[in-house]
Amino acid sequence: MIPIWDENYYIDLDRIEEFIDLSNVINNELSGDTNDHKINVVKYEMVKMMLEVIMSEHSESDEKLGIKHAEISIPFRLAFNSLLNKKIISSY
Repeated sequence: MIPIWDENYYIDLDRIEEFIDLSNVINNELSGDTNDHKINVVKYEMVKMMLEVIMSEHSESDEKLGIKHAEISIPFRLAFNSLLNKKIISSY
């Protein structure tokens, strides 16, 4: 594992599935019991976009500063904090 800010984080795939799943909300009386998965499209797209931001973040570092300076972008901060708040990203 590679620590991020002195902690080990991971993306909880099961939690993503629970978060976007609508089968608990939709009443099964409509067509009987089916094995179809129903998802909240808005939540799905937002989680997908935030994960893309986190996975594609790279920081420019200036070697002249001595210590590598890494400024984290605002989209990364928002995405990371949102996913952490919803427990989609967890720490060990």
